[in-house]
Amino acid sequence: MSGTDEIIDIRTLVDESFRDHLSTVTQDGKRKWIHPVKPKGKWFRYRAAVAIFFYALFFITPFIKVHGRPLLMFNFPEGKFIIFGVIFWPQDFFIFGLIMLAAIVFIALFTNAFGRLFCGWVCPQTIFMEMLFRRVDYIVLGSAKEQSILARSEWNGKKIRKYTLRYGIYFLLSFIIANTFLSYIIGVDELYKIVTEPISMHIGGFIAIMVFTFVFFGVYAYVREQVCTNICPYGRLQSVLLDKNSIVVAYDYKRGEPREKFKKVKPEAAGDCIDCYACVNVCPTGIDIRNGTQLECVNCTACIDACNFIMEKTGRPQGLIRYDSENNIAEGKKFRFTGKLKGYTAILLVLIISIIALLVTRKNVDGTLMRTSGMLYQERGTDSITNLYTLKLINKSISEHTLEIRPENFNGRVELVGTPIVKIEPEKQATATFFIVKPAKDITERKQKVKVGLYENGKLVNVLSSTFMGPVNRGDDDE
Repeated sequence: MSGTDEIIDIRTLVDESFRDHLSTVTQDGKRKWIHPVKPKGKWFRYRAAVAIFFYALFFITPFIKVHGRPLLMFNFPEGKFIIFGVIFWPQDFFIFGLIMLAAIVFIALFTNAFGRLFCGWVCPQTIFMEMLFRRVDYIVLGSAKEQSILARSEWNGKKIRKYTLRYGIYFLLSFIIANTFLSYIIGVDELYKIVTEPISMHIGGFIAIMVFTFVFFGVYAYVREQVCTNICPYGRLQSVLLDKNSIVVAYDYKRGEPREKFKKVKPEAAGDCIDCYACVNVCPTGIDIRNGTQLECVNCTACIDACNFIMEKTGRPQGLIRYDSENNIAEGKKFRFTGKLKGYTAILLVLIISIIALLVTRKNVDGTLMRTSGMLYQERGTDSITNLYTLKLINKSISEHTLEIRPENFNGRVELVGTPIVKIEPEKQATATFFIVKPAKDITERKQKVKVGLYENGKLVNVLSSTFMGPVNRGDDDE
């Protein structure tokens, strides 16, 4: 961001080498392991409360049911998605897609206004990494300094015991998270069967649990903060989404520069920053926030708490590092609703209105009507033409439906193969095969559009359409 250039001018520095490589990678390309100081302070307490809330949400939600259905479920193998008790099938994918698009636009809007607040406060990767697995490190391995010393030391009994305990807890937590994650895909009832019944009955489910367990274990034991800097595309997009009005975790270089080591009597020309590196030592991605907003920053506020603690101890005002915009720091301009934000908001409103309209008009019973492939029309007697159709129905409701199929836009009749009515169970699919019989004299084109209505207790439920094939001008020829 351009604010970085102003920081460098004030500090009279030329070195911008930090921009040439990630903070977690050494100059020779090797992994630089981060051992951040344990954060504490007001903002950390807020984040801890938010994390506890989302832990409860994550682990409890699979057990919440609405009308016998999970509150949330994303069953990709069956193409069945449930959001807040409303079920979506492949036929509703455009609605589901609009919901996902609205979520992306909302994130873009939110990011443009408030930076990577989502990353630092709500993102599952950050919540689990910083508020759970990192806590395990502090409990088992000790402080940041002790962790660093232990990592560099030779392997001995103490190191083996500590690392075995650490990774054992990591694996247990990963196993619990994996089971919960899988419950969002197949539901808690199916997961319970996998856990309680013999493995031989659920080989696929057992493999899925172990795969997810090792994936989560690998992410939190080895990949760690690299997810935010190298894997997650959101971090890469922030440079496009942010501008000078975005509220981010920022260093007030006007107040902090020039830096001066702490003295009881502050030099008149010195800034408030005492170059103590507390903000750097506590950063979970290893950056120096004083260089400006960077790719690795997830707005976790750890540097704010660390700096506020130092400012309080040295008798200086807090807020040297704070949530603020570049324009406010540079020019004193407060946050404003820019044209870009208005544009994002307008798009989001259109998407939300479209989603609501689609949900309101959504049919409980839907399906597709297809003329049986490989078959042309058939003559029945001397005055009728028939086509064979396959009807695939899906029941999106929690009630059973008994349907009758009737003609809608043509003279003729519908003759079902087998039972005269179609029954479809709740949240199930059904298939029916039937003939459409039309008078030959009504067929004036080789291909005509036909519509059939699905009726229940005399009430129209849905209308489906297909094509009807027949001989051209058959009626005229007969004359």
